[in-house]
Formats: sequence, structure tokens, C-alpha cells
Amino acid sequence: MAFAVKTQSVPAADRILTILEMVAQSKRGLRLAEVAEQTGLPRSSAHCLLLTLERRGYLHRHEKSGRYMFGLKLFSLASYAIAGLEVREIAAPHLAALMQQTGLTVHMAILEQHEPVLVSKVDPPAIIRLATWTGKRMDFHCTGLGKAIAAFLPEGRLDELISLRGLPRHNENTIVSGRKLKQQLQQVRTSGYALDDEEEELGMRCIGVPVFDHEGQVVAAVSVSGTVTQIHAENVGKLADRAKAVATSISAGLGYGA
Repeated sequence: MAFAVKTQSVPAADRILTILEMVAQSKRGLRLAEVAEQTGLPRSSAHCLLLTLERRGYLHRHEKSGRYMFGLKLFSLASYAIAGLEVREIAAPHLAALMQQTGLTVHMAILEQHEPVLVSKVDPPAIIRLATWTGKRMDFHCTGLGKAIAAFLPEGRLDELISLRGLPRHNENTIVSGRKLKQQLQQVRTSGYALDDEEEELGMRCIGVPVFDHEGQVVAAVSVSGTVTQIHAENVGKLADRAKAVATSISAGLGYGA
């Protein structure tokens, strides 16, 4: 059913969602005064909205700092949403098998609006683990997952992502030129895999491969990630082949090539 174009949003709901998005963008949470200032609301109104979110478990207030941060309710809702993703359910056994085959951390991401978002992570049984988590948002131009997705997007969509997100530099290895990025994405289409060669984080490498749906559209990417001693020139091809085989199986489960 189509929504009427002129139908107005509910102001209170809009304000609550704005507050949640503001808290998400903050690194340490927000105080009441900051919420009031950024929303333009009176302190009393901002306090009522924050109190409602706190009582429902969506936010919690740190006693010492007075900052409002996400509560467990939001994480549980996010888990339900992620668990419901068809691609995640189909991919689960394949991702576990890939981790067993390679001994490396395995990720899967989808493109959510303008960013790749991790929806699955399988860690190897190691003491040192990568600082990644389900729900993490990443840049598309300097990660194996992001480049594997970006390479198979329509060029107009890629230009839109570059315009909206830019190409922020993480270190001296990061590609910050749109022309160079497009050249590398052409190589990704030829080889079938993308390589993050210390472009997001020094000392780390990641191999990403695309996943396609029944219409042949890229819907996700799978990767293996590790240190530069774990992923190197001698084994990158073999690791890429294993990741591609897993991505092919996931794509087949989504109806690709049927």
C-alpha cells in the first residue's frame, strides 16, 4: 500500500529517532544539555524524551558522567533484525567452514544505505581476535568487503557513494583518488576478489569476494581477514579461491545461476 506523499510524520516519534541517531554518532554518549542543544528542544522536553527511552531500555544514563548511551534493548532488536536476514541464515554453515579451512577470521557484510555493515563474524579459536563486531559500519574504498561490493555496483551508484561518503584516508596505503579506486575495482571484477592490503589498518590484510542474489545483483560480500604474516603473497591466491568457492555456494543458495 502506497503512503500519501503529503502525510506528515509524527513529531514526537521523529524527535525520538533523531535522539537515537545522535547517540549512535557520538563516541561517548550525550548529556541532556547536548541533546537539547543539538535538537533545539527545551531541556524539559529533551529530558522527557530521554527518560522515556531510558525507562523502555533503549538508553541508559551513566551515573557519574550523566551521559546517555545505548541500552541492551537496542542490541536485542538489532540481533533480531540481523538474524532474520536470509543471506545470513544461508551463509552461516559456509562461513564456519571457511574459518575452519583457513584458520582466519571470516566476515560477511551487506550494503546498508551508504556503508558496508558487518552482519556475521566467525572467529578462529585464537587468543588474539580482530577488533570487529556484528553491526560495525565500514568504508567501502579501503576494506576487502567494501571493495568486493562496490566493484559490482552500477557506476552511477558508485559515484553516488563517493560523493556521499568521500574517500577518507586511514593511512598512507589508503586509496583517496576516485580514478585509482575505479581502476582497482576493475581488477576486482577481473580477478573475482578484492584485497585490503593494510589500507584500513596497518599490519592487517583482508580478502573480500562478492555474493549475488537470484537476479544477479550483488547483495553481500564474504572475507577472510588476518595479519600480514597470515595473509601474504604466497597464499593470497589460495585463500581467495577458498573464499570465492564459499561465496559461490552462498550465491547458489540465494538462487543465483538457477
